[in-house]
Amino acid sequence: LAPSPSSLRPHCLAKDRLRLWTPAYSRPTIPHGHTLDEAERERVKDTMLHAWEEDTRAAYGSGLLMWHRFCDEKRVPEPERAPAGQDLLSAFVAHMATAYSGKTISGYLSGIRAWHVLHSVPWALEKSEMDTMLRAACKLTPSTSKMKPRLPYTPEFIIEVGKHIDPQDPLDAAVFACLTSCFYASARLGEFTTRTINTFHPDTHVTTHNLSYDQDRNGLKVTVLHLPSTKAAPRDGEDVFWATQSDGTDPTAALQNHLEVNQPPGTAHLFAYRVKNTRCPLTKAKFLEIVGKAARSAGLEPLQGHGIRIGSTLEYLLRGMPFDVMKAKGRWAGDSFLLYLRKHAIIIAPYIQASSDVHDAFI
Repeated sequence: LAPSPSSLRPHCLAKDRLRLWTPAYSRPTIPHGHTLDEAERERVKDTMLHAWEEDTRAAYGSGLLMWHRFCDEKRVPEPERAPAGQDLLSAFVAHMATAYSGKTISGYLSGIRAWHVLHSVPWALEKSEMDTMLRAACKLTPSTSKMKPRLPYTPEFIIEVGKHIDPQDPLDAAVFACLTSCFYASARLGEFTTRTINTFHPDTHVTTHNLSYDQDRNGLKVTVLHLPSTKAAPRDGEDVFWATQSDGTDPTAALQNHLEVNQPPGTAHLFAYRVKNTRCPLTKAKFLEIVGKAARSAGLEPLQGHGIRIGSTLEYLLRGMPFDVMKAKGRWAGDSFLLYLRKHAIIIAPYIQASSDVHDAFI
């Protein structure tokens, strides 16, 4: 998928294409107006780049690659690639429709738009036509391009995994503490782990110093973990919390065991584990490797990391937690968490009985 060689598109990582790939676009001169010099324009781009998270920039970079490959195949001149015309964009969507999912194509279009916006290129796309094209693309999505539903983690699954985890092994202890804490915190796995060993930084990842304990006026205790930086609050971070459980999924016992076995310093990654004479931050890949290995040993199919958050939401709702409380605990700004309700009938059952204890208690 290499695009045609061009000085406009230097070889770089996907996350850097949005910034480093430049359109062949000449700005119209503004009569009697102030024109920014090159250094000022570059500074504006560097500032605007922070509007998108690194993962988003990487996804947009993939969209840009597909766009330029399409233009190469159609022999579209560089000046016609940006500003992108309505007909060309529609042809691009139609070209992708039978090979990629509608969601993927929509993401590619968002990447092309972000590229225009970042480089101050006019973006004049007829929304109604493009929405129609994207709806058609969704219907034409081939079965091979559809992701399997992410199955939820459950307390039963975690208990079985725990049977094949050695609590005295440094890595196993860290992984099981991370799994149980993340599950009952309803957090994203990426918020509790690092991308790679070298990307850990105490200002953006959880450390022992971020851990605290609290209780309400009735003496009910909770563990509080401050996430220094999240997608919704990159600067101030957010708090997540959980309580002690009464079975083999207890996050309090698992975390205490991890802290005793690995003893991570205050500025180290909270789930750092001992490796010879040093400690390694727990990466997402290493976490999934160990959990997957334990699951297979238990005769279970390994699950994806996002299934932890899905399973946590499901578990709390099955316990009768009100939807608005779950929404607050899971830190959702909208109602997207409702998409996780994979057992609607079971969750809603108490609310629809002829004589409902839930309804009576509410009244």
